[in-house]
Amino acid sequence: MIRLNRITDISGIRVGHAEDERIASGVTALVFDTPFTCAVDVRGGGPGTRETDLLDPAATVQAVDALVLAGGSAFGLDAAAGVVAHLREAGRGFAVGDVRVPIVPGAILFDLLNGGDKAWGRFPPYRELGYAAALAAQDGAFALGSVGAGLGARTANLKGGLGSASSAVPGLSAQVGALVAVNAFGRVTMGQGPHFWAAPFERDGEFGGLGLPSLMPDDALSWPREPLPGANTTLAVVATDAALTKAQARRLAIAAQDGLARAIHPAHTPLDGDVVFAVATGAVPLGDEVADLARLGAAAAETLARAVAIGVHAATRLPCLDLPAWREL
Repeated sequence: MIRLNRITDISGIRVGHAEDERIASGVTALVFDTPFTCAVDVRGGGPGTRETDLLDPAATVQAVDALVLAGGSAFGLDAAAGVVAHLREAGRGFAVGDVRVPIVPGAILFDLLNGGDKAWGRFPPYRELGYAAALAAQDGAFALGSVGAGLGARTANLKGGLGSASSAVPGLSAQVGALVAVNAFGRVTMGQGPHFWAAPFERDGEFGGLGLPSLMPDDALSWPREPLPGANTTLAVVATDAALTKAQARRLAIAAQDGLARAIHPAHTPLDGDVVFAVATGAVPLGDEVADLARLGAAAAETLARAVAIGVHAATRLPCLDLPAWREL
């Protein structure tokens, strides 16, 4: 199989984007060929989520049909309803008698102050954007950078974006993939320079190949900017073809959060709503459940760190936002 360095290297996952340039916001949908085991871990202080309670290992529903990441803050939660509508038309969902209810958890990021026209009136556009993103979902390669949920995203000093990466898990037959919308309060580069915090994990020059600076910049650990509570959030999905229970998937999501901390400084602040979903397709059984899960978690964290840098590296300037893209440094 040709590796695309995308989360779609995990068989059975399709990704679609939809954006509205006028409002400078968008939606990314991950649609699964069959329902997959899913869990979530929330580390940020200002999250916005939908249907995440059912991801608790004690909840009845054991698998989900899709996930959705959206801009728009609370308004963007409507995007999941659009994905649900698309899946219902396809006859997908959790069976309750003769009715099927699509299971679509989601999370949102704050992009309401990026200069886009948010005067949308009574009905925000996110439901239709969610439907369009689900309709556009496909396997294989998909666009990165200023697309989908990453269109209106920002970081402290650079335009944010949507990134993705994948990797084989050392010592296992399994793979992991990650997708992330980077809208962080912190920086993904060391100070104002071009070097990414995730540089130690880079593969094949995937985000510029600069490596680490010869000297740590004086401003590398400086406070990014004046805080605006609730005005950020990094949203991520990590996926594996390993067979996991919901409890094991939760442990994978927890471990993957380390990837955000490695790639963003600072991460998991009260100003962010950082959320990581973990999805397991179940194709590859684990041998030693404890040791193999530890390997998966380490690989997921490294892959997510790479995806963060890839998303910012691929981003382009937003006309309505006075913030440079990485490529302008």
